[in-house]
Amino acid sequence: MKRIGVLLVLIIVLASCKTDSQLEKDISKIDIDFTVERFDKAFSKAKPEDLKNLKKTFPFLFSKRVPDSVWIERMNDTLQQQLASEVDKGFGNLKDVEEEINDLFQHIKYYDKAFRVPRIVTLTSDVDYRNKVIVTDTIVLIALDTYLGTDHEFYSRFPQFVSQNMKSSQIVSDLASEYSKRYIYQTQKKTFLDEMIYFGKQLYFKDKVIPFKSNEEKMGYTKEQLEFALANESYVWRHFIENEMLYSTDTGLPARFIAPAPFSKFYLELDAQSPGRLGQYIGWQIVKSYMNNNNVSLMNMLQEDAIEIFNKSKYKPQR
Repeated sequence: MKRIGVLLVLIIVLASCKTDSQLEKDISKIDIDFTVERFDKAFSKAKPEDLKNLKKTFPFLFSKRVPDSVWIERMNDTLQQQLASEVDKGFGNLKDVEEEINDLFQHIKYYDKAFRVPRIVTLTSDVDYRNKVIVTDTIVLIALDTYLGTDHEFYSRFPQFVSQNMKSSQIVSDLASEYSKRYIYQTQKKTFLDEMIYFGKQLYFKDKVIPFKSNEEKMGYTKEQLEFALANESYVWRHFIENEMLYSTDTGLPARFIAPAPFSKFYLELDAQSPGRLGQYIGWQIVKSYMNNNNVSLMNMLQEDAIEIFNKSKYKPQR
């Protein structure tokens, strides 16, 4: 009987792999046409007399409230020139990034037939790591100076949990995060469970639209941080349950377990070893379980209420 059970599992796994492989082949045939416009390069090479043409080509980057003198001063600023130089060193070309963006757009187009490829513009942002990418219906902005590499000198004063994701391999993951926000519907987040499921939806969206990226890159974790989350999933879940956190409206809980932070705050010795955002990780596992146990499309799941997802997830943490 055991042998029959093992064979059945193997057959199911092989069938699933075959289905996934065919799906990826179908998605790879979707035609996506875009060009990455290098405003960062154009501006770094521009002279004051070029400003008029730059404003005409990229009007959305120039506020009418900012006089031309400010932009001209920026052209001549040595710090801006250094920033542009470092970006040019790190991103002489964007071939790898463009390929990943193409793959992302192909996957989004597969799930959303109405998706329209936006205009993609790269720029520098004075290393504004809180706005690394901006996504609208028609335009995507990518601040390349926030992706120069974890150990870049520009990031020496940033906390490690911030700088660890300031590398080019995270660009498409950050884009997927921003796109997920445009598809996720969730009533006002009131409980800790609401917060977990919201980010669980976001991470599951990444599973589908950037399957070529590792779980570490989707989560923004190091390998060691993901290993901690995997090894301690059962403990973390038990802590949430025993302390009656799921339906709590305590506004301190998202800060402890959802928001970016150097570690999660159990207020135990364990804290120093833990990565931040473990609540997001648990939400991801709940959503995965829900999708494995229910016949629901990706887009419908993104619209589903948090409590509905949790109640139908049959979630059991890995031990």
